[in-house]
Amino acid sequence: MTTRILIIGGYGNFGRFIAKHLARESTITLIISGRSLNKAKAFAATLKAANPPESAALDIDKNLPEKLGQIKPDIVIHTSGPFQSQGYHVAKSCITWGCHYIDLADGRDFVANIGELDAAAKEKNVLICSGASSVPCLTSALVDHYKKEFKTLEKIEYAITTAQRTNRGLATTYAVLSYAGKPFTTLIDGKMQEIYGWHDMKARKFYGLNKRLLGNCDIPDLEIFPKAYPDLKTIRFRAGLELKILHRGLWLLSWLVRLKILRSLQSSAPILLKLSLLLDPLGSDDSGFYMMLSGKDESGKDKDLTFDLVAHHGDGLNIPSMPAILMAKKIASDQITETGAYPCTGFITLEEYLKALSEFDIKWKTS
Repeated sequence: MTTRILIIGGYGNFGRFIAKHLARESTITLIISGRSLNKAKAFAATLKAANPPESAALDIDKNLPEKLGQIKPDIVIHTSGPFQSQGYHVAKSCITWGCHYIDLADGRDFVANIGELDAAAKEKNVLICSGASSVPCLTSALVDHYKKEFKTLEKIEYAITTAQRTNRGLATTYAVLSYAGKPFTTLIDGKMQEIYGWHDMKARKFYGLNKRLLGNCDIPDLEIFPKAYPDLKTIRFRAGLELKILHRGLWLLSWLVRLKILRSLQSSAPILLKLSLLLDPLGSDDSGFYMMLSGKDESGKDKDLTFDLVAHHGDGLNIPSMPAILMAKKIASDQITETGAYPCTGFITLEEYLKALSEFDIKWKTS
């Protein structure tokens, strides 16, 4: 018997990466799903799979529990965002059916509050894992790995800069625009303070890349980390677009929201995505990440440690896709037997994560 893994959004940007990796496993049978059965079938036919993949038409807003009953998955991987505007109906349907659930959510409240489903998940003996992506999975793995080098870890500052020519869809654009110009809180100097999405613009030279602009972004870590790491006094996360003209344009548009001229930029997502795609020839397919950890060493002296990562040739999309792949493999092989509902922290070590990325054109260093 193989483990049946259903990928919702299986022919989308992240679903494709996940499917290509899991298809190699002889112990796994994939079911590629999405609103279009023809697209699901067409993509499934391209997979170099150890076991023949299946395909299914599935709309998460229509009769999902019944569809799961027909498909009979053991694990569901939910890739169809944006999660900022979703409830937990997919995860609840998985609990109803009795299958494990993994998502790639980056919505702050969505991931941070997934524990609401803990009792129901434990009763059905399933694992509900939210945020199996760069944040908070990679970021928490980094903190957990390096915090032992500090007596007290007091500050974390980190950022992601995306490649202009990376594959991106409307759901990702909606997610990015959901908090542009809107207030949210982060821990600064020991207090939760209000900042604004895509504001506080700064420039940083990334390892192996040119200088990129960055702005405030709202992510699950801002809610989860202050509780997980009690010595922490400041956490700042930013993200940036490769092309400065696009980043500055988004910054300017975000002011229309901050000044309450517009309620949100999300309604402009389709046209802004089209404009962004027109500028792809001006950009690259290289993306980067850094995390700087600061605090005191064992002797009480100030200590800083920086982890840098760069991805070339479009391989950056493997970074947010990898946690779902690793989680699915671990659950399928009984390496993870825990049940309940949790953010995706503490399940994957930094060594496991980086080993999985080593086959791609991705490099990293610590200084």
